[in-house]
Amino acid sequence: MNKQKITLAVTGLNNTDNPGAGVPFIRGIKESEAFDARIIGLVYENLEPGIYMENLCDRIFQIPYPSSGSDELIERIENIHQQEHIDVLIPNLDAELFSFMKNEGRLRSRGIQTFLPNLKQFQEREKDKLPEFGKKYDIKVPGSINMSTLGQIKDLEDKYNYPVMIKGQFYDAYVAHNEEQAKQAFHTIASKWGFPVIAQEFVKGTEVNVIALGDGKGNTIAAVPMRKQYITDKGKAWGGITLADEKMMELTRSIISKTKWKGGMELELIKTNGGEYYLIEINPRVPAWVYLAVGAGQNIPEALVKLALGMDVQAMTKYKIGKMFVRYSYDAIVDLEKFAAISMNKEI
Repeated sequence: MNKQKITLAVTGLNNTDNPGAGVPFIRGIKESEAFDARIIGLVYENLEPGIYMENLCDRIFQIPYPSSGSDELIERIENIHQQEHIDVLIPNLDAELFSFMKNEGRLRSRGIQTFLPNLKQFQEREKDKLPEFGKKYDIKVPGSINMSTLGQIKDLEDKYNYPVMIKGQFYDAYVAHNEEQAKQAFHTIASKWGFPVIAQEFVKGTEVNVIALGDGKGNTIAAVPMRKQYITDKGKAWGGITLADEKMMELTRSIISKTKWKGGMELELIKTNGGEYYLIEINPRVPAWVYLAVGAGQNIPEALVKLALGMDVQAMTKYKIGKMFVRYSYDAIVDLEKFAAISMNKEI
C-alpha cells in the first residue's frame, strides 16, 4: 500500500510534567499505514523538549503566543506555509484553539486544513459554563461558582463543604481543604490564567477519562476509556490503563451525538462508589495520553488527519482492554547550537 505524502504541522511539544499532546500525536502519525508525513513542529518556547528529540520533527519553527494577537499568530503560520506547504495543522493546546478556530476559513483558503470544534461547541463546554452544559444535555455535573474576587471564597462554605476544587479557565486544578488553601489556589490560578477562577463541588469517587473523536455529524469515530494509575501534583496522568466500561462509552457517544462534536476531545469523569458518573471537564482536543489509544488499537491521530483531509473514516469500535501506559523522564543531551538556532533564528 502506497502511503500518501503530506506535510503536517503540530503544536504542543512541551513534553514536561504538564505535557502537551504534540509528541505522542506525532508518534501515532509515524505509525500510520496511510501517511508518509513530513512533520513541522510549532513551538512557543525554545526549551520545549520536542525540539530536541531525535527523529521526531523534520523542521521546527517558533510561533508567537496567542496572547500576542490572533493576526500575528496566523501571519506567522502563513509565513511558515510559504516555506513548507502545510497540508494539515493540528493544534494541541487549549489556549491557542480559539485563534485557530476563528481563522479556520482563512487557513483553509491558503490550503491548510484543520479539524476543530466550532466556536459554539468550544464555548458551551467551558469550565465556567459546565452546569448549563449538564442541564442542556442531561448529564450529571458538579455544582460550581465562577469567582472574580477573593471575597467570594467566603461564600463557598454556604454552598459546598470542603474540600472543593479550585480551577483555572484553561489549566490547573487544586484541591482546597479549607478557606486558606482556597485563597492560595485562587491567587495562583488568577495570576496565571486570569478570571474567572472556578470553584467546583468535590465529588468523591474514582477519576476516569475517555479520549474520543467526533466527525462533526454526530458520529463517534473513536473512543477509548482509561483510569489514571498515577497522578502528578498537577493532576496529570503519569500512568493509566484502558478499561471495559460500556456506561462510559454510552455517555461519550451520547455527548458526541447531541453536540455533533467535531474533532478530538477528552472527557474527565468521576465514577462514584454508587456507580454514577459526573462530568467534571471536557477538554476540546486530544489529551497527552493519546498514544495509549494508539497502543490499544485506535490510531486517533491518523483518523483525525484523515478527517481534516476530507477522507472517509470508518468508526473504530474495538480496543485492547488492560493496556497500560507509563510516562517517564529522559535526559536528552543536545548541542548548544540547536538551542541557539531556535532562540536566534526562530527555526531549525
